[in-house]
Amino acid sequence: MKDSAQVSKTISLKSYGIQHDNINYQLSPDELHDVTLEKGMGKEASSGALAVDTGEFTGRSPLDRFIVKDSVTEDKVWWGNINIPFDSDKFDKLYDKVINYLDTKELYVRDSYACADADYQMNIRVINEYPWSNMFAYNMFLRPTDEELENFTPEWTVVNAPGFKADATVDGTRQHNFAILNFTKKIALIGGTGYTGEIKKGIFSALNFILPVYKNTLPMHCSANVGHDGDTAIFFGLSGTGKTTLSTDPNRKLIGDDEHGWTPDNTVFNFEGGCYAKVIDLCKENEPEIYGAIKKGAILENVIMDGNGVVDFSNTSITQNTRVSYPIDHIENIQVPSIGKNVKNIFFLTADAFGVLPPISKLTPAQAAYHFISGYTAKVAGTEAGVVEPQPSFSACFGAPFMPLHPTKYAEMLSKKMIESGVDVWLVNTGWTGGPYGVGTRMKLKYTRAMISAALSGELGLYSYDKYHIHSVFGVAQPRECPGVPKEVLSPRTTWNNDEAYYTTAFKLTNAFRENFKKFEAFASEEIRRGGPQRYAF
Repeated sequence: MKDSAQVSKTISLKSYGIQHDNINYQLSPDELHDVTLEKGMGKEASSGALAVDTGEFTGRSPLDRFIVKDSVTEDKVWWGNINIPFDSDKFDKLYDKVINYLDTKELYVRDSYACADADYQMNIRVINEYPWSNMFAYNMFLRPTDEELENFTPEWTVVNAPGFKADATVDGTRQHNFAILNFTKKIALIGGTGYTGEIKKGIFSALNFILPVYKNTLPMHCSANVGHDGDTAIFFGLSGTGKTTLSTDPNRKLIGDDEHGWTPDNTVFNFEGGCYAKVIDLCKENEPEIYGAIKKGAILENVIMDGNGVVDFSNTSITQNTRVSYPIDHIENIQVPSIGKNVKNIFFLTADAFGVLPPISKLTPAQAAYHFISGYTAKVAGTEAGVVEPQPSFSACFGAPFMPLHPTKYAEMLSKKMIESGVDVWLVNTGWTGGPYGVGTRMKLKYTRAMISAALSGELGLYSYDKYHIHSVFGVAQPRECPGVPKEVLSPRTTWNNDEAYYTTAFKLTNAFRENFKKFEAFASEEIRRGGPQRYAF
């Protein structure tokens, strides 16, 4: 695989236990693109992007994510079905098996780093079995200069072996795939799955432990952008709520679309060097920036193309979790470096499939903490086996699968920062209006953009009785008017045209909120507990 242009790009992996030298170090994305095609591991789309099939796994496997329980993590990690403990001796034995497996493979190695703020930079070495996985690492992590590579020392290492399958009865895993973090050895060990998201989420999870414990910095599963006046906006939200779409705004510079840190001096920095966006139903008209980013250097995952390489973004026959990764500079309007200051607005995005939450509402600090801990969105029929009607889905801090500490730790940090910076916090429903999923319709993107623009510009104004209505069930303040949005859209009850059905469904959701929050009540203050819905359904 090596040619004359790559002779100088050499590296030894003997310190990891890999003895051979069949190693491709720091290949360019063009080279990795071509190698993937040569090996028959991908196809080229008409846009020039590389299209790959990630195989058996087209998304994360939360029940197969583990953290080694040792002296570093034992008393700090929030252990349970999200952070599943793994024995350190079993980790060592499994690591040796993976290394022995990789010692027989041609490998692709990349040195990169996370965290755009130099004071928080974490150097990363990624060892991949597949060339397109290494290209993903190029896209998603920050890219050192040639000078920085000369004296590069990795702090964390990602060992990625999709073709290796564990023996659960021997190795201590649940099944043949696994993603394991070892904070003592600073290794993310991934095997049995080709889903590239495990690579970035492994490092994200590590930073979610390191930053609050050692750096007094809040890690966030969010996107962020900055306005012409230097004001920063943060968008929290689970997959499918519009986090990437709404932060990619032609009138504001993108800081990043998924993972950030908020420092003690009120600076927000991107962890990554790229974006990893869902492309289900993507169209140029609604999301021109993301659509335009899908070109040579981008990687499409699990999409369907015709014989000419034209992608059918509406085709979900492989998965609804179709994705694209690309370097952040594929977006024209970006913040360089990926750092923002002066946080002024925070948006909690939720795709409410029950259709009962207001399209936008302003939250008090207590409500903000409650909704942050709750992390609500909804599953719609067909997204998972057995889901035949809308179901509430809660993910603490809008990213529970990646949070090693107890959610209230992150909520306390966020509440403190909100108070110190005086930010406005908004709950935005990007889900359904006029009824639940199957009856109502999805909120129009142009309306959501108009509401967010009005909040950012100050057009929604300060809270007052004549401008806001307190929702009788959820207790949040919903604006009566918003430029560019019909008045009736701002009132979810009005859009239903059936008060009894609306309130029955709204109370059903409030009960789900309260039931979910029971596991946090012992850790939350009375003020935060009162930030949730206070009325019951009988």
